[in-house]
Amino acid sequence: MMTLMHRHASYIAFGLLGVIWGSNFIFMKWAADWITPSQVALLRVMFGFMPILLVGLLTRSLRWAHLRHAHHFIVMALLATAIYYFAFAKGTALLLSSLAGMLSGAIPLFTFVAALAFLRSEPVNVRSIGGTLLGFMGILLIARPWQSAGADINLPGVLYMLLGSLSVGLSFVYARKFVSPLGLPALALATYQTGFALALLLWVTELKDIERLFAHPGPTLAMVVGLGLLGTGVAYILYYFIVNRLGAIVASGVTYIPPVVALLIGVVLIGEPVQGLDIIAMLVILTGVGLLQSGRKPA
Repeated sequence: MMTLMHRHASYIAFGLLGVIWGSNFIFMKWAADWITPSQVALLRVMFGFMPILLVGLLTRSLRWAHLRHAHHFIVMALLATAIYYFAFAKGTALLLSSLAGMLSGAIPLFTFVAALAFLRSEPVNVRSIGGTLLGFMGILLIARPWQSAGADINLPGVLYMLLGSLSVGLSFVYARKFVSPLGLPALALATYQTGFALALLLWVTELKDIERLFAHPGPTLAMVVGLGLLGTGVAYILYYFIVNRLGAIVASGVTYIPPVVALLIGVVLIGEPVQGLDIIAMLVILTGVGLLQSGRKPA
């Protein structure tokens, strides 16, 4: 009975994380209208870090002894927060939010390649190879690099989205290989990761005109609640919970959900113009990911 309850909790967290991540793209788009992408990443981490630090202190989940694993927390801060957040903020600033969200579907493809290289537990078969190739074909259909300069797709924006997808894909594998075996509480891991990421982003981010965001209530709310509290604080607690319960490979399947959520928000609620080819490309990516998932065992 308890095992069944744990399984239900894992998949509820799985769905919730997918919806949170999918809504992040429109929030990033709104914030990037007023501040730089690096400032978006910085504020997102800051507003996510403060509440989980408070909860971590109140629940006594944090221990000085945990800091002997600081090197792992720093790697996760880079892969799953600083680089990932900056790249996605930059890519979303250059693209439609719905298009940026669709490109995030590449995360499981990069997770598979990283797991194949570093976990050494991935089956290489017709399905896994075919799914990977099909997924990257979908990315090419969205990027359309064969089009001339000045076309409707911003290629640097696509490349930033792929960089962010690669970074977070690597983080799933790193977390599974080095962080999950530590047996630390998800809340503690999320606190350390975002804390180190905040320090790193404060070090490299230009703060000039960052206060412009707070003159606008809508983008401010999107940043503080949407990207900070939910998109960072709650999301990383769910992230570690899912990786611990389901494994890196199954957990990476949560990225099926954000492209669909981002597309629905962008097209239905915001009215962004998305071409039919883009929707076909997203379906190709998700089909490739599905084929890839069906061709391997959970990590």
